[in-house]
Amino acid sequence: MRHFLIAAAVMLVPSVAMADWSSSFKTLDTDGNGRISRTEYEANVSKLNLDPAPTFTAMDTDVNNAIDDDEWAAAEKMAKAFPVSCKSSSESWCPKGY
Repeated sequence: MRHFLIAAAVMLVPSVAMADWSSSFKTLDTDGNGRISRTEYEANVSKLNLDPAPTFTAMDTDVNNAIDDDEWAAAEKMAKAFPVSCKSSSESWCPKGY
C-alpha cells in the first residue's frame, strides 16, 4: 500500500524536474544528518520546483518522521518508472499525456 502511495504522490511530477535527485536530497537535508525531517522537507521542498511535489508521508515508508537515502531512492525509482509503466498501460489511473 505504501508503494502505491509513493507512486500516486509522484505520478504527476515531470521527469525533467526530477533529473538530479541526489542533489535534491542534499538541498532538503539542511542539517546534513543524512535524513530529511518533515520540518526540513516542508521548509525547502519549494526549492525543487516540483509540481506537484511528492508528499512527505508517502515517502516516509517506515513512518519515523524522516526520509533517509533508501526512502528517497525508492521515491525516485517510482517517479522515474511511472511514465514507462503508464505508457504500457491502458488503465484509467494513467493521466492523459503519458
